[in-house]
This record gives sequence, C-alpha cells and structure tokens, in this order.
Amino acid sequence: MVELPEAVGTQKIGMLGIGSYRPERVVTNDEICEYIDSSDEWIYTRTGIKSRRFARRDETVVEMGIHAGRKAIANALLSGADIDAVILATNTHLLLTPAGATAIATELGANGVPAFDVTVGCAGFGYAMSIASDMVRGGSASHVLVIGAEQLSVTLDMTDRTNCFIFGDGAAAVVVGPTEQQELGPVVWGSDGTQFNAIRQDIDWISYMDGGDIEKRPYLRLEGTAVFRWAAFEMGKAAQRAMDVAKVDASDIDVFVPHQANSRINDLLARSLKFPETTVVANDIERTGNTSAASIPLAMDELLSTGAAKPGDTALLLGYGAGLSYAAQVVKMPPIPFE
Repeated sequence: MVELPEAVGTQKIGMLGIGSYRPERVVTNDEICEYIDSSDEWIYTRTGIKSRRFARRDETVVEMGIHAGRKAIANALLSGADIDAVILATNTHLLLTPAGATAIATELGANGVPAFDVTVGCAGFGYAMSIASDMVRGGSASHVLVIGAEQLSVTLDMTDRTNCFIFGDGAAAVVVGPTEQQELGPVVWGSDGTQFNAIRQDIDWISYMDGGDIEKRPYLRLEGTAVFRWAAFEMGKAAQRAMDVAKVDASDIDVFVPHQANSRINDLLARSLKFPETTVVANDIERTGNTSAASIPLAMDELLSTGAAKPGDTALLLGYGAGLSYAAQVVKMPPIPFE
C-alpha cells in the first residue's frame, strides 16, 4: 500500500497584517430619521450608534474587499503572489454565483489560488478565521487572506424602524500565516438553528420574482428582542469557552473585540466576563454601525490605528448573528496598519 506524505504545516500562526476600507458617505441618525419616526437620541440610547457609512452602488463587496485586502497584504509586507488562498466572509455579495472571493483574488494578483465565500451572518469573520487557521496548520496554505465585507445598505427597508438605523457598510481584511510564537487560539464556534429566523431575508428570490412587487423585495428583517436576549445571555458562555481552550483568564485579556451589533449587549458581555478595568472594549459601532461580517476586523483596525490597542495585545474576538451563529477566539493583535 502506498503511503501518502504527511502535510507540512506549522503549529504557530498569527495575523501578519490588517487593512480596512470605509465608504466616504457618512449617514447620521438625523438622516435616518427622515425615513422613520425616531430621533438621534432614541437610536443612540438603544444601540450606541451615532452614524454609519453607506457605500455607493459601485462600492460593491468585491470592490471594498479589494481595497481592504490590498492594504492587509501590504501591511503584512507581502505581495498578492504570496497569498495561497482568499476567503471572503459576506452576506451581501449580490450574485449567488460566482463567489466574490474569486474576483478579489485575481485583482490582488493571487489568481489561481483557492478562493471562496463564507456566508454565516455576523459570525462569518470568525468562521473564515477558523478555516484559514486550519489551512495554514494543515499545510494546504502558507498565507491566507481573510476578508469581511458588507454592503448592507442595499438590503434595508428604510421605512422599517426596527432595524434600518442599525446597519452600515465597509470591509476589513487580515493575512493569516506562520509566526514565531502562537498568536491564534482555537476557534469556539456553533449555531442555534432553533432561532434561525430571528435575522433573515424576508422572502426568497423565487417568491420575489413570481410576485413582481417591488414593495415586497427581499429585505433584511430582525427580531431585535430575541437576538438581544440570545446574545446577552448566551454569548458570554461562548467567550468563556474560547478563553478556557486558549488557557487564559479574563485578567489576561487586553482587548475585547465583540461583534459591533449593539453597545448595550457588548457592555453586558464585558461586565459578565469580569474583565479588569484596563481591558479595552471596542466601540467602533458608534461611527460605523453594524457591518456584520466586517465588524470585528474593522473594529480591530480602528483600535490599532487610534492607538487604543497595540500589536501583540491579547484580544478576545466574539462574533454572533444570523443563524443564529457564533464564533469566539483569543488572538494576538496584528501589526499596526500603515497607509
């Protein structure tokens, strides 16, 4: 019997570089309130959001992903030819096929490599990080570009006062590759399919095409109370499990980067996990809104760019959302991005 060779990989991996892209258009709460009966104070008090970015129609998931990916590769001191795989975490690539990652890979000079999309709601970046980590550890890739990118503004019913003020657009990316020290802990991930309908596209495309009613096009809908309760009471458990498998305590966490869905949820989680007062808690939601799969890497990039966090800081990442899915991981923060 012929024996196949063992995979040649590395057990020490980390994030080598990070980059982001934020659309120029800033949309304030006051602008949102032109469509709904609400106020800046009401929105901010309940979500922690003051403004968000909306992309132009030509600022697609692919275009934003290219910009963010190019920065991440440069910040990792690599070129597109060094990238062995591209994983795009997104829910708003508006073509069912082909995958957006394939176009991004080619544009960045990584043509010919494995490139695919991961669609897991707001936990998508964590899922993509798990896949990338396993690829590098297993030896099927040396450097993997992981991108979170969303154009959620095109999915919103701007008359729906339950969620139209929550979401925004943007993209951020990291390069996962070999490092001298272990910098990525195991990913704790899962889903609760009993509540899969809590965040959803309200009708499928066949129903939309058969109906032909533009007023009933597939919009993003959210059961806010159900999601809030699930996140506030269940995600602390996932975060604790991620710290347990990484063999760290709350006192070891320098930076907490939860999904930027709602600042009230994140405050509850931070308190329940009993982080020390010195732990920095990401609050990119205030000026960016909920960018789903892009929110965690965007928040990491903002923390590093402003100096609130430093390269090498121990960080807990926690993504949660549609599915209802989640992913948590303890990591070391990547090098500081440069322009």
